Amino acid sequence: MKLSACFCVFLVLTLAAATPAMAQGMPKMTTVEPGTGKAGDELTVNGENLDKKHVAEIYLTDGKNDIKLPVVDQKAEAIKFKIPASAKPGRWALMLLTAGADPKLIEQPVKVTVE
Repeated sequence: MKLSACFCVFLVLTLAAATPAMAQGMPKMTTVEPGTGKAGDELTVNGENLDKKHVAEIYLTDGKNDIKLPVVDQKAEAIKFKIPASAKPGRWALMLLTAGADPKLIEQPVKVTVE
């Protein structure tokens, strides 16, 4: 029984140490400036790991419809994009497609209002 308890402690410590390493490099959007815009406006989303190494594409999404955004400038801490004419007025979430061998769509808790 003592060996089993030691193994459990080892497993917990190993997973705790690995979690920050696994999260490192994961793109994360935190804010968008300005939070409101219309077709043709440029907005900037700020965050971490937003460079081309980590983010392949960025979208507006309402959960049913996804609209790919034209990227104007892309850096590790920010992506500048334009609101396309195809974006209908409303409140949209930002979603990104990760870059790399196993791309994933990740909806972010950052919202944009299209007028």
